[in-house]
Amino acid sequence: MRHYILLFMCWLLTLGCGAQKPKAVEPNEPVEPFNYEREYTKEDSALVVKLLKDAKKNRKTLESRMLYFGKKFLGLPYVGHTLELGDKEHLIVNLRELDCTTFVETVTALTLCDIQDKRTFDDFCNNLMRIRYRQGKMEDYTSRLHYFTWWGDDNVAMGIVKEISMQGKPFAATQTININYMSKHPDLYKQLKNHPEFVPVIKAYEDETNGRQYRYVPKENLNWHQSTPLGVIHDGDIVAMLTDKDGLDTRHIAIAFWKDGRLHLMHASSLYKKVVMSQETFYEYEMRQSKHTGIRVWRVVE
Repeated sequence: MRHYILLFMCWLLTLGCGAQKPKAVEPNEPVEPFNYEREYTKEDSALVVKLLKDAKKNRKTLESRMLYFGKKFLGLPYVGHTLELGDKEHLIVNLRELDCTTFVETVTALTLCDIQDKRTFDDFCNNLMRIRYRQGKMEDYTSRLHYFTWWGDDNVAMGIVKEISMQGKPFAATQTININYMSKHPDLYKQLKNHPEFVPVIKAYEDETNGRQYRYVPKENLNWHQSTPLGVIHDGDIVAMLTDKDGLDTRHIAIAFWKDGRLHLMHASSLYKKVVMSQETFYEYEMRQSKHTGIRVWRVVE
C-alpha cells in the first residue's frame, strides 16, 4: 500500500511541475486555432493573404523575412492606441495604421506564417494571438503582454524568438527590471480605469518580473561597424530601446537593418507619423534620445 501511495504522490508532483512552465513551441509546428473574437476589415484580410502568397512566389529572392514584410508597410500612417477599442479584450487586426509595437507584431506574425508555409488569414490571426498574449492565450486585458520584457520572455519561452546577447562587448551592460508604471498610473490606461480589479493583477505580474537581469548594448556602442562584434545583430532582428524612466523597461520597438556597415532601424515613427527606414544611423537616433540607455535584441527562430 505504501508503495502505491508513493507512486501516486510522485504522479501528482509530476503534474504540478509540468504546469509551471510554458510549453516550448517551434515556429514551424502546426498552430491550433483558437476560439476568439476578431476585429478587422476586408482590406486587412485580403492584404494578409496577398502578402503571404507573394512571399511564397518570391521565396528564392527573399532577403530577411522580417525586412521583406516590414518594407511592405513603409509609408503607412503611425497611429497610437489602435488596440484600445471596446471594453472587452479581442484580437484587433489593423494593417491600415500601426504603432511601433503593432508594426513589429504584424511583421513577426507574417514571418511566422511564411516559415510555417501557412497562407490564410486565420493562420495569421493565430500567430498574432500567440505573440501578443501571455502563452498565446487571450483571456482579458491583463493577459496582453504590455511591457516588452513580458513580450520577449514569453515569446522566448514558446520558442518563437531567441534573445541575442553575450557577456562582454558590445553587450557591455546589464538591465535590472523595475517596472510599475501601469499599476502606479492606472488612470492613463482606459481598461485599468474602467476595470480597477485588473490593477492588482497587473501589479502581481510586474512584481514577478522585477529583479530580472538582461544583458544589453549601451547606446554608445551602436556606433560600431558591422565588421565588429556588433555584427552579431542581423538584418531583421527585433530591437527594444531601453529607458531609465521610472517604472518602465522600454520606450520604443523597431526592426534593425545594416546599411553601408552601420546599423539603422525600420520602425513606425511617432516623429514622422509613418513607417520608415531611417536614413540616420541607429547610433545617431539613440544619441538624440536622452532617456534611452541602449538596446536588447531578439531574432525570430526559423
